Amino acid sequence: MRFHRLSASESAGTSAYPGQPPVSLYSGSRVRRFMVRHRRLLAALACCAAAGTAVEALGPETSDHAVMVRAARDLPAGTVLAAGTLETVDVPVEAVPPGAHKQPEALVGRRLATPLLRGSPVTDVSLAGAGLLAGAPPGSVAVPLRPADPSVLDLLGPGQLVNVVAATGWENPGAGHAAGDVSGAVVLAARVPVLWVSGGKSGGGWPGSGSGDGDGLVVVAADRENAARLTAASGSGRIYLVLTDG
Repeated sequence: MRFHRLSASESAGTSAYPGQPPVSLYSGSRVRRFMVRHRRLLAALACCAAAGTAVEALGPETSDHAVMVRAARDLPAGTVLAAGTLETVDVPVEAVPPGAHKQPEALVGRRLATPLLRGSPVTDVSLAGAGLLAGAPPGSVAVPLRPADPSVLDLLGPGQLVNVVAATGWENPGAGHAAGDVSGAVVLAARVPVLWVSGGKSGGGWPGSGSGDGDGLVVVAADRENAARLTAASGSGRIYLVLTDG
């Protein structure tokens, strides 16, 4: 028996059996029928793919993350930080404020200079110590004062501006001026910011005191010239603080 070898053109476009349509035509018709039958589904899939591509292109790029220490609960000023008062959170690098801390162990035992709400980051400015003068003009110093009227402590808080006034005769209390005589007064420093308040509603003692010896003290920031006058008058018991907004 002799066999007929199909040519390349016959095998690619014709059927091997007489009376059947060519293979290429049969496959093409099946594809067309499938596309016509499912045209709505295919159109929906194409729209979804296009939308996904657009969202991916327009979405923000993935940023690096960093660990940040924050308050685990509301913490009043004067709180001595412990392991239970702090927690860490993973945040984008751009969300970490300047001076934020990464290791809670390094903060245990430090005292807060300002109150913190739950979730607030713990920064250098939040801590008593060198951070109290963060952002202050160069040459600023922290000066503790004990006001003659302790009730003013309930009105003060970090950031409040005050005028420090001394009753006339504070340089020489025995020169005919009775205690509490403020018939004459001199402004020792104007518009100085309060850094720390102890013994008032803010609670807590002077940083590192560990006792109530710091109760009744107010710490203000002043330049060196004003600091000398404030320090000289601070022990007279004739210092008054006047709140001001500018």
